[in-house]
Amino acid sequence: MEKYIQQLNERRETAHGGTKDLETQHKKGRLTAQERIDLLFDPGTFNEIDTLVTTRYDSYMGGKNSRLGDGVVTGYGLVNGRQVFVAAQNAAVMGGSLGEMHANKIVKAMHMALKYGCPFIAMNDSGGARIQEGVDSLAGYARIFDANCEASGVIPQFSLIMGPCAGGAVYSPALTDFVFMTENSYMFITGPDVVKAVMQEEVNQETLGGGRVHSEESGVSHFLSRDDRECLTKVRELLSYLPSNNQDDPPYVTPRDDPNRRCPELEELVPTDPHQPYDVRQVIASIVDDGRFLEVHELWAQNMVVGFARLNGWVVGIVANQPMVLAGTIDIKASIKAAHFIRICDAYNVPIITLQDVPGFLPGTNQEYGGIIRNGARMIYAYSEATVPKLMIILRKSYGGAYCVMSSKGLRGDLLYAWPNAEIAVMGAEGAVNILFRNDVKAAEDPAARRRELVDTYETNFNNPYVAAARGMIDDVIEPRDSRRVLVNALQLTLSKRERHIPRKHGISPM
Repeated sequence: MEKYIQQLNERRETAHGGTKDLETQHKKGRLTAQERIDLLFDPGTFNEIDTLVTTRYDSYMGGKNSRLGDGVVTGYGLVNGRQVFVAAQNAAVMGGSLGEMHANKIVKAMHMALKYGCPFIAMNDSGGARIQEGVDSLAGYARIFDANCEASGVIPQFSLIMGPCAGGAVYSPALTDFVFMTENSYMFITGPDVVKAVMQEEVNQETLGGGRVHSEESGVSHFLSRDDRECLTKVRELLSYLPSNNQDDPPYVTPRDDPNRRCPELEELVPTDPHQPYDVRQVIASIVDDGRFLEVHELWAQNMVVGFARLNGWVVGIVANQPMVLAGTIDIKASIKAAHFIRICDAYNVPIITLQDVPGFLPGTNQEYGGIIRNGARMIYAYSEATVPKLMIILRKSYGGAYCVMSSKGLRGDLLYAWPNAEIAVMGAEGAVNILFRNDVKAAEDPAARRRELVDTYETNFNNPYVAAARGMIDDVIEPRDSRRVLVNALQLTLSKRERHIPRKHGISPM
């Protein structure tokens, strides 16, 4: 038996790689697949599967580089005490390139994760399709894409870009719920050489598809990290806010923060002057448990802030306008960002809290030509479709169509509140007077005084929360310092919410 055990251990050592493989990765500022797995999972809990899988082709690359495991480590283990499946590409084995058996291992792990209701994490670090395997490699990508689609909205799917990810390989991450990138990783459809040959553009890998580009410009990446270690720490944190699957509730944590804690600082944080900016993240931190907020898409579409927090121990998703950027207006990117996040929350049973301070949609030809109508409709669809609890506070202003699209009663918002200084109207008083009373103001002996009088009258009669409260369009006007207590009580009520849509194959969301 000793001889057989020795043979088994030798095979495992071949599959996992040796000192040379480790040194190669470390020179690039990256960890090996096994090191990444050790950092992600709770110590001693990872179980590898398909360790001994190898390519069909014995003569692949003359037999020199073929290795057991076929360039990807798959398996399962515990993260924060819960089962998670992983597929970690091993760049030290044939460049992590994807061939038939490599793809089969990934798809098998994904199907197991789906069957057992566990999150799935893909660590991407690959040279792309294995050219020598031809169409078998391409068919492998297609099977992975199909598995991504099948698992979508059923189990959380994370993609970690920790090295190169190019060509068709980029579409699997794009199909998952969250994409993480490190600063020394990159992803693009066509590389710099092809771009130069076809488009006559000089560009390097970092400028074309680096982590910062996709985190700030394209929005493909939800989280950007300095290195592998920081990335894996963020993954563990995000997992702590999500259920294992769509049939479970998000993890509840016994709160230390007082549910009845008042927040008098809010009355100083948010200026009553509707034109003066402030950081809505400070408002979020004041309201949620222990001030802890995990922001998603922090660097992209910064006029909209989304992320996860806890309220009296329960996980909630936050959607908030950011007055510090573009005055909190909604543009194309902000619409896409919010809609994607709302649908994730709804898929995984996470209640949505909307903090509204919005002057409207961003005007201009760039927005109209870019499809703000179509993309703004995404957010409407997402809010309307969501069956989880939907709570909302209007912090300061809510004008025009922006009021309608952000969790209004018309979109079946559950409990909606406003602060006493809130302005809820088709537009601000200044703009309304300019349109409605232009001739009146011109004909007045003192146009400035008359204009001021009309603005005051408009604000008293229309542009305040009490008109909306009188129509039942908001449920109450509250003191800012009571925001946490009110939301905690509203959440406690609405957690038992049960809502179903009319039976259909599926809706047709604006794309």
